[in-house]
Amino acid sequence: MKAQVNEILEGLQHFNGSETIYQIPLIRTRYTNGLKYLANAADCYWLITDASIIAKSLMDKSYFITIDFKRLPAKKQDHSGNEAEITYSDGDGTILEKHGYKITDFPLDELRLFFVDNTLMLPSEY
Repeated sequence: MKAQVNEILEGLQHFNGSETIYQIPLIRTRYTNGLKYLANAADCYWLITDASIIAKSLMDKSYFITIDFKRLPAKKQDHSGNEAEITYSDGDGTILEKHGYKITDFPLDELRLFFVDNTLMLPSEY
């Protein structure tokens, strides 16, 4: 698992900007090359879909949305029952929404994404 994490983190460092934009057909959210790589490498299309749906619902509160995935420490898991949490904020510290996940197979402990103009991207692609 650690080798996979290191490989994913190494791969994510190579994305600056995006020449190709992909789209989730049903909800029409766009996403970048970096997210396409992440979805394939970590098998996490669920993350792109979930983040997109929730970020789209928050667009009336902020044009720019940060999406922070964080695996919770074991002692916090006992209290909340959640293994991970995704926090949506306006980029200036105002939390717009939080969602807990009881179980996740996402290999990274942390990840930040941006959602701007109906496009989900890595911070390096902004």
